[in-house]
Amino acid sequence: MKKQLMVVAFVASLALVATACGGGGGGTTGPTGGTGATGGIPTGGILREETTDFGFTNAFDPTGEYLGAAWAYYGNFLLRGLVSYPWLPGEKGGNQPVPDLATDLGQVSADGLTITFTLKDGVMWQPPLNRPVTSQDVAFAFQRINTKSLIAQYGNYYCGTIVGMDCEGKSQEDPIEGIETPDEKTIIFHLERPTGDILYRLAQPAAAPVPPEVAGCFDKAGEYGRYVMSNGPYMLLGSDELDISSCDTLEPIKGFDPDKFMYVVRNPNYDQATDDNRQNYIDGWSLVINTNLDDIYNRVLNGDIDIAHGAPPAAILQQYLTNPDLQDNLKTNSGDRTWYITMNLIVPPFDDVHVRKAANYIVDKAAMLQATGGPVTGDIATTIEPPTVLPDLADYDPYATPNHAGDVEAAKAEMAQSKYDKNGDGVCDDPVCDNVLMINRNYDPWTEYTPILTENFKQIGINLKVRELDVSTAYTTIQTMSNLIPIAANAGWGKDYASPYGFDFFLFNTAGLSCEGAVNYSNIGLDEALAKECGPKVYEAWKAATDNGKNPLPNVDQDMEECVAKPFGPEYNACWAALDRKLMEEIVPWVPYRWGSQNTVLADSVVAWEYDQSAGWTAYSRTAVNNGLTMDEVAQI
Repeated sequence: MKKQLMVVAFVASLALVATACGGGGGGTTGPTGGTGATGGIPTGGILREETTDFGFTNAFDPTGEYLGAAWAYYGNFLLRGLVSYPWLPGEKGGNQPVPDLATDLGQVSADGLTITFTLKDGVMWQPPLNRPVTSQDVAFAFQRINTKSLIAQYGNYYCGTIVGMDCEGKSQEDPIEGIETPDEKTIIFHLERPTGDILYRLAQPAAAPVPPEVAGCFDKAGEYGRYVMSNGPYMLLGSDELDISSCDTLEPIKGFDPDKFMYVVRNPNYDQATDDNRQNYIDGWSLVINTNLDDIYNRVLNGDIDIAHGAPPAAILQQYLTNPDLQDNLKTNSGDRTWYITMNLIVPPFDDVHVRKAANYIVDKAAMLQATGGPVTGDIATTIEPPTVLPDLADYDPYATPNHAGDVEAAKAEMAQSKYDKNGDGVCDDPVCDNVLMINRNYDPWTEYTPILTENFKQIGINLKVRELDVSTAYTTIQTMSNLIPIAANAGWGKDYASPYGFDFFLFNTAGLSCEGAVNYSNIGLDEALAKECGPKVYEAWKAATDNGKNPLPNVDQDMEECVAKPFGPEYNACWAALDRKLMEEIVPWVPYRWGSQNTVLADSVVAWEYDQSAGWTAYSRTAVNNGLTMDEVAQI
């Protein structure tokens, strides 16, 4: 799950104003001006942004950084991989890989086990490197991924897929058996198996080239983040001043202070003629930390900064929703994210599939959406993956209820088939349904969900005991298997890339199971060996849920293996759609309730803007401002 910055400014009164959402989807917006050779869109100026926290997961080192916003910074400004994205919304193809550093999308062998790329001429590293990007730079990125001390959080996308990669490497200097670089312009990948979505994996930031003469100086996770070199249209302010004569002479780049700011300016070695994907209107970008959320959005409103991400506080949001002059400055796009209630297959009463189906019928998703803020915050979710990730299931709703408000009779009909309803009246009458612990977050809108869900489940005899926790503690609690949490409403999941594998894998594969740090919260595929390893509480629960192993827990690992080997396209998507139907109708680990939106607020100074579907963030390389500012006027160093 690519982590997203979470702006938690939702309050109950938000629901009163959010149903009339103005703004809309991605697309060039606002008046155009200027006289540049860009179809009337002006060039120049500095795009000014503020945030309450950078939120980086790996100190901005691309080998392991997992923050969605950081992926937007890399892709639009700093890193050109073999393939990337067009930095557009989904309806314009924004989730589809396109050639970037490579001349095409690769030449694939007949057996699907080899893919060869040729690098473009004219793609250079920024000063002070001042040299062409080579195939060896790409190979070095994979050597870093394969190094245990540096490994990306999403290393499993490569390890076990590319021959010789196991994510257990001792040194980033060690070559990888399955990656050949016969010359500086050619790189060949040898795969363990046909991998239909390999282009998506190669488009991730960790797979972008890395210069060994700088990154090779850092062998611990996160260290390279203060020294990132660019082969893209922009570079970190001051990075051209690095003394790269030796590792000992390197000093942190002055334009990035992880506690204060990040500034980027144009890379003089970038050649627009080599790049069909980025427009690069602005002269630079400024990201400054401001811990006062209200102040950030007031500064956008007043024109002191140009852009902010996330839903504004309610009072400010109301202005954008009701003032015709502001409505087009609030942008709402699909976040490719599902918010869901997760149920534990080894903990009563949710060890019974009929109880899990009853839960899907009883939840009032419409009330939850309204409590979140209404349509501006997303759409009702009816299945696991958002339609932007798996369009085959856009109209699929296996637990349809009138107006998405829940259906008590349908829920009772399922509960009546459960072993926990002794008299078949559709209401649980077993003691396991009393004081059922549910984990939730301790701030809006999650605290607004608590009474909704408590009342919903009471109608089928399940009395919830809700524990509301901060977001980190809530996740840690449900990720620790021995806690045996029956049900939780705190979880959300966003795509790593727009392939069902990039969404489903860790959630439901046994690779997502762990005694601590698990993300397969429902314990799909949990076997006896791991149950024992996780302690006597887990083992006893597993034995009870499986009748001492006679009825194993459902496992979808083989389903995933079959799907990932399909040729990418209709056959691939159809396979994943069948798996999602199996999950929703036979296994039933979740109650998906909302497909989340990404909100962006713009000042009038933003005269062109697009949404980057791949990162779920602003397409900075397609955004323009008319503020006429220079970095000397903006940077606070």
